[in-house]
Amino acid sequence: MAQILDGKKIGDKIRDQLSSDVKAFMERHGYAPGLAVILVGDNEASKIYVRNKTQACEKVGIHGEQINLPEDVSAEHLLEKIDEINADPKIHGLLVQLPLPKALSHLDVVLRVSPDKDVDGLHPLNMGRLVTGRPCLRSCTPAGMMKMLESIDYKLEGKLAVVVGRSNIVGKPIGMMLLEKNATVTYCHSRTPDLAEKVKMADVVVAAVGVPELVKGAWIKPGAVVLDVGINRLAGGKLVGDVEFAPAAERASYITPVPGGVGPMTITMLLWNTLEAAKNFAESKSHVAS
Repeated sequence: MAQILDGKKIGDKIRDQLSSDVKAFMERHGYAPGLAVILVGDNEASKIYVRNKTQACEKVGIHGEQINLPEDVSAEHLLEKIDEINADPKIHGLLVQLPLPKALSHLDVVLRVSPDKDVDGLHPLNMGRLVTGRPCLRSCTPAGMMKMLESIDYKLEGKLAVVVGRSNIVGKPIGMMLLEKNATVTYCHSRTPDLAEKVKMADVVVAAVGVPELVKGAWIKPGAVVLDVGINRLAGGKLVGDVEFAPAAERASYITPVPGGVGPMTITMLLWNTLEAAKNFAESKSHVAS
């Protein structure tokens, strides 16, 4: 039976350390790291996510700001607001909560956020730095999964990792991060033939497609580590992941639950990235001063 990778427990441990690190940063520089979150419209789920992020900031000592814009905000006004925050020295991290209203371009928004403040790790410059092995702000959910693997001292070198899903937010960056640790990575997606056979070979399975219980428990190699990113609500209201949990847990060595697995780590790494962005800002100021 698999051991549960509890994202809240792992995240709380990291946040305790972040609280100490933020305090040390403030003592050294005289100001707190700052995070701004732009929320467009009245999507209830987005409002909850944003509230959780700002509350998490408060708990570790990060200065958090929430900017609310109406559903019908023009693209021009949204981009101007992003420019304003890019130029604000009190704010070191900026994210625009997704999804955006259909009239607004996600790509335009991603490109407009300064790469130095891109705590979502989605700007092409940060993605390019990740691919080429350079320091960067990394996409939060994949970075959180890597911290989960670190928490069990899992050695990725030589392991076969199968990533089911190829999104820019999760699938592609987690593959790069696994590759960086010398895993052999296979990407699978909607056009992959024989998905079951691919998954059956995997030492590490990452499921990130948003399809309820797509990955069957019988596919999991005995002893594999299963990281389930999916959060899907069934007709009866039950939340399930992209992996068929109970039978997968019978075969895996470690598995993330849904909810309570990967999700809490995403906000934890958002805080981590905000502190890193603040450190980079402080270092750049010291270079200019010298």
